[in-house]
Amino acid sequence: MTILKAWNGRWPEVRISQPAKIGAGVLDAGAFKSIEVDHVFNTINYAQTTIGQAVLYRSLAQPLDSLQAIVDKQEALKEIQENPELKATFQRLVENAKKDEKPFYQLLFAKFLGSGGTARDAAEIEGYGYTQYRRGTRFILGFVAGLLALEKPKSTYLDTLLNEVKAFTKTRAYSLMSGPAYITEKGIQSKLDRKRLSPAIIFKPRIFKPLLIGLIFASLIVVNLFVPIGLLSFSPMFAIFLVPLALVYFPIIGGFDRDTCIKPLREEYRQSDDVAKVLDVLGKIDELLSLVQYAEVNTESMVLPELITAEHHKINLKNAKNPVLSKADPTYVANDFAIDTEKLVFITGPNSGGKTAFCKTLTQIQVLAQIGSYVPATQATLTVADRIFYQVPEISQLDDGEGRFGTELKRTKDIFLASTAKSLVVLDELSEGTTFEEKMETSANILNGFYQKGNNTILITHNHQLVDYFLAEHKGVALQVEFVGENPTHKLIPGISRVSHAHRVAKKIGFSKEDIAGYLADN
Repeated sequence: MTILKAWNGRWPEVRISQPAKIGAGVLDAGAFKSIEVDHVFNTINYAQTTIGQAVLYRSLAQPLDSLQAIVDKQEALKEIQENPELKATFQRLVENAKKDEKPFYQLLFAKFLGSGGTARDAAEIEGYGYTQYRRGTRFILGFVAGLLALEKPKSTYLDTLLNEVKAFTKTRAYSLMSGPAYITEKGIQSKLDRKRLSPAIIFKPRIFKPLLIGLIFASLIVVNLFVPIGLLSFSPMFAIFLVPLALVYFPIIGGFDRDTCIKPLREEYRQSDDVAKVLDVLGKIDELLSLVQYAEVNTESMVLPELITAEHHKINLKNAKNPVLSKADPTYVANDFAIDTEKLVFITGPNSGGKTAFCKTLTQIQVLAQIGSYVPATQATLTVADRIFYQVPEISQLDDGEGRFGTELKRTKDIFLASTAKSLVVLDELSEGTTFEEKMETSANILNGFYQKGNNTILITHNHQLVDYFLAEHKGVALQVEFVGENPTHKLIPGISRVSHAHRVAKKIGFSKEDIAGYLADN
């Protein structure tokens, strides 16, 4: 769906796109929230226009699942980076578009207040809308003209965008914006619609109509010949006659243009698939510039992932960093990670050691790769995941009737049914809210099911007995977060952690055994 259609008559919002229902797209709402895609957007968003930001957000909410489509987008990024002239042209087009973007949205969505109203925000128009119409159509026409002046791009992605703009120039919407628009008894017509000459009024988006004013004065001169009103000598009689005429002229002409031309035209533009497509082209170019800038301003290593084909999901990262956290902290610890033939990965370790942060790193990098973006690593090779799932412990609702265990199990079932061998699944603990024995049995059944499906499943767990069970079955690999003494290094190393450091965490937040004793003593 185009962004214009997603807005559906509402004042433009950047975060308008939503992830698909579970199993219908790469990300579902649960994974979208758990992976913190909103924070990823804030990190990589350098788009200048509202439409550019909305397109970038849509890409993150609905990542691509086609290897070729992602590669085409990567090639476009490379072409922009390797061609400074092309990059400068795109930047100039986007900067110019930004100047008239708000009037375009006002033309399409703002409320008309009439000649006597005063606009209090951008979503209101005072007067008759001439300014918004002129600047709004200039917004589209200027961008189209600038893009058509480019030489044929090398990359398929950019060439496709250029062809969409060329196609727009053959549409009724483009013809109406370019003008003239004709008001006929059959409605508003463009140059494309007029097959033969017929009576029509030409719409000009300005209150002063030279031809009409000339006709009025000519009529006054004729009247002056028979009923002298002092027109030819510009007597006070003329002024007395002209002022009421002007008071009548403005509301009649302005109201006619607004109601007969501007309002119908803006409704047509708002509903036009052609306008929506060309607006998306602008957004996609701004998105590409945003991804290029994201790579350039990042002081750490950035790389375009190498995408490969395989029967099941694979990923190999060198010096990978969390996209969000590493931007705020240049010293953020990098990690290597690879899943090739193994299908189960168990990550164990004490609380606050970095298990969850790493799994978010992994999934955020997978999402960035599938929007064609650079990723924070020195090397990244991966397959395209048809689904990216991330399950976290959920608090049951009062009316769900299942409790914590049942609520979590429902989510796990949905993930299991929707996943394939090409999916990436991250599970943050399993089978919480039941006895240890039942937790072991249920977790083992679930993980064996995923193992047989053949996708990559990563489990964050404190249950080292569960890990022992699967390693004894020669299924999966075990990693743990490294600690030196009681301090985490945030590095992943082979092995199983059999401690939780719960006392360290309790002491850190002031709720250890000693702290509790102190609170009781104080009371």
